[in-house]
Amino acid sequence: SKGSEVALNKLQEVFPALEIISVSGNYCTDKKPAALNWIEGRGKSVVCEATIPAKVVKEVLKTNTHALVDVNITKNLIGSAMAGSVGGFNAQAANIVTAIFIATGQDPAQNVTSSNCLTILEATGENGDDLYISCTMPSIEIGTVGGGTVLEAQGSMLDLLGVRGASAETPGAHACTLARVVCGTVMAGELSLLSALAAGHLVRSHMRHNRSSININMGQGGSLGHRHSVSPHSNGHLAVSPHV
Repeated sequence: SKGSEVALNKLQEVFPALEIISVSGNYCTDKKPAALNWIEGRGKSVVCEATIPAKVVKEVLKTNTHALVDVNITKNLIGSAMAGSVGGFNAQAANIVTAIFIATGQDPAQNVTSSNCLTILEATGENGDDLYISCTMPSIEIGTVGGGTVLEAQGSMLDLLGVRGASAETPGAHACTLARVVCGTVMAGELSLLSALAAGHLVRSHMRHNRSSININMGQGGSLGHRHSVSPHSNGHLAVSPHV
């Protein structure tokens, strides 16, 4: 924004009749879906890839390569195309991007553009049983200087990754490294979710790991069906006694 403002003021000096309406004209396009960013890129453009041996696919991911490829084509490619998606040819890139952005002091709203991702899965290897996976993310808006990166908790995460602040040797190198971390983690998340879908484990996993196991019964009038009284013990601990 500062650079744009300086440039506009300079143009106005050269062309006095120039009317400055806004420092931003939305052509950027920041924090909004846009084909421009998907095609031309914005911020950092990263491609991450890996080859997963068939043994790992079977024993760790609990599925097989051909099932994973089929799920990716049907869900991430065909399904997203039918929905008219722009940059949304992935399973859950936004989950990973937003989590890392909050943890490292980025602007969470920029997950809109930064989550643009194309996930590709192919069968590979001598017998066609190994899995090739790649994630292409053309518009990761990320940095390691200023903004929320100055907060202590977020800065400590950047320290952990070795990318806090500006790189003394190569300007911009820390931001590039952090963008690679984002893309690599997104790829891991894609592999995890697609495997759960292919194996039919998604709902069961959610019910086991992402739902409360405590059953709270509501009584009449919206009050809790069970009440508890709390009294101090002589040893300093609290005793909780249920009452109906």
